[in-house]
Amino acid sequence: MRAATTHLRHADPAFAALIAQVGRCTLVPDRTQQPYEALVRAVAHQQLHGKAARRILERFLGLYPDGAFPSPAMLLASSDEALRGVGFSAAKVAAIRDIAANTATGVVPDRRHACRLSDATLIERLTAIRGVGRWTVEMLLIFVLGRPDVLPVDDFGVREGYRRLYRLAEQPRPRELAAIGEAWAPFRSTAAWYLWRAVETLQPA
Repeated sequence: MRAATTHLRHADPAFAALIAQVGRCTLVPDRTQQPYEALVRAVAHQQLHGKAARRILERFLGLYPDGAFPSPAMLLASSDEALRGVGFSAAKVAAIRDIAANTATGVVPDRRHACRLSDATLIERLTAIRGVGRWTVEMLLIFVLGRPDVLPVDDFGVREGYRRLYRLAEQPRPRELAAIGEAWAPFRSTAAWYLWRAVETLQPA
């Protein structure tokens, strides 16, 4: 993290001020979580406030013994009615079923195998699954696999953080932000973390 913040300070004066205000980066990936579980959790959070998604996940885990995260086989054996009953939409039920099915066939790798695959390979491979878009895989890369150089340019918070940091009238477009972010490589995951913090700490222009 020291190398990342030093690079960002030197690459961008605005980042230097933001880092001074926010303090050190506390991004710590969850190295205990399997990609299968991370993808199911990410789908649960899609288009929902975090609190609502957490309630759905709590009810979902309540369907299984001891509230443990279900295996792919257990999830596939669950009825649509049970999954809809905890708050998943029909589209999300189809998505988490497809994630479970693709885990069972090896398309979704376990953590050990995923660590040997490049970011680009994982994005290409996992976005072929129903309901899994690029953003979902990028969250897996950052928060579970700990990849250091991921910039989720489609993320509203990242683009809003950049807008606030530079006091712009509008958010940058994803392609524009991707080009800007080249200067932050190879620490774009840390840059994204600070842009999320910018939304929390900086007032909009």
